[in-house]
Amino acid sequence: MLGLRPVCALISVTSRTLKSVSVQIHLPLKSRQLFINFGTIRQYQRPAANLKTMKLDTPEFHALFTPELSRLIELFQKHAYDLRIAGGAVRDLLMGKQPDDLDFATTATPEEMKAMFEMENVRMINRRGEKHGTITCRINDKENFEVTTLRIDVLTDGRHADVEYTKNWELDALRRDLTINSMFLGFDGMLYDYFGGQEDLKQRYVRFVGDARQRIQEDYLRILRYFRFYGRIAIEPNAHDEDTLKAIKEHMHGLQGISGERLWVELRKILAGNHVGDIMDVAVRLGMAPYVGLPENVNMDEFRHIWQNSHDLNPLPLTLIPALMRDENEVHNLHERLKLSKNELQLGLFIIKHRGDDFGKDRLHYCQDLVCDAAGKEPKLKDKICELLKYRNCRDILTEFNNWIPPKFPVNGIRLLERGVPKGPALARTLDALRLKWKESGYTLTQEQLLDFLDEVRKPN
Repeated sequence: MLGLRPVCALISVTSRTLKSVSVQIHLPLKSRQLFINFGTIRQYQRPAANLKTMKLDTPEFHALFTPELSRLIELFQKHAYDLRIAGGAVRDLLMGKQPDDLDFATTATPEEMKAMFEMENVRMINRRGEKHGTITCRINDKENFEVTTLRIDVLTDGRHADVEYTKNWELDALRRDLTINSMFLGFDGMLYDYFGGQEDLKQRYVRFVGDARQRIQEDYLRILRYFRFYGRIAIEPNAHDEDTLKAIKEHMHGLQGISGERLWVELRKILAGNHVGDIMDVAVRLGMAPYVGLPENVNMDEFRHIWQNSHDLNPLPLTLIPALMRDENEVHNLHERLKLSKNELQLGLFIIKHRGDDFGKDRLHYCQDLVCDAAGKEPKLKDKICELLKYRNCRDILTEFNNWIPPKFPVNGIRLLERGVPKGPALARTLDALRLKWKESGYTLTQEQLLDFLDEVRKPN
């Protein structure tokens, strides 16, 4: 391990000629790797050698300028702080898409932003982001804006980072994950691209900023982010850079230290993207499965088959994932790792339970029977059956079943009590017997017609 004295000597020598130097030491810390970036020494500012610029002038860009955004821009200009759009919104605009969210980067520190907003009587909300350099303000009591100070990572453990603020846009871009997410956009339409993100976007090429291994070690979740954006951007299903895949394989173990909630956010988005069969195949071959709660010996052929047949029907993630699993225990294992919602867990278990059902000749009638047999005992059952139909590729009845309104069983316990049926097991047995009669009639018998069967169904067998 490098000692502190040699590190200081290295900085002293190299900083005479370089704009900056970043020195890292890898230290074992409780079975994890700790990455320490010993500051950034800036002698002077020089133009970035690789900076590429261009002017963006599109309807999507101009549509961003609400009165509230214009007010935000005005505030930063008035106080002489640079402000630019950052990250995913820039990527979306370059692709001709209207961004869902806007993230902003600035040269102002959090303290400077707070002082500015207080001086200008601008309300600030959600103070939790301050420790990461993010201030959220609300303009005209109508629109919220998250603005983050330019920063570099000083210390990371693969999950969290201690940061140092900077005024250098290139250094902030360097700490971001992918080139397509590392661009900035000024409000005059000027694009600032330090690492070839625009060209990568044109070529539909997904790559890490700088060294893939270093970016992954800073935050192991970037492994899943790589696959997520590959599914959004890439045209070819298997045009990965081999060295990138090698870096991912070497560091896949880092996912073990990432919370299940964070993993599930990314995995859900992967499953909703393109090339899902191929992407999951690559990720599993590189060793992902045990770190995200999947069984080690997944049925990849079944998963590819299910996704290929159903992806145009927009199946939910827990409609697809059971294709990788053998039984309900494996769904519970996934839940234990990823902390699925109650509805997601129930859907996964439902798919496993019914995916092998014999629907018979009348598949629509079978699905209708499933709903009526449950009699409200299973929540959102109709939605689950729709997902089962997607899994089974029963598209010919999916629309008809989805539009079908389940009839209401016309008999209730109160009427049976009035007819002398005692409470308890006898009441439940009678209701079930009448429900069977109703089902056999195609759900057409009325309450009075069903009550005519009371004597028959109450006879001892």
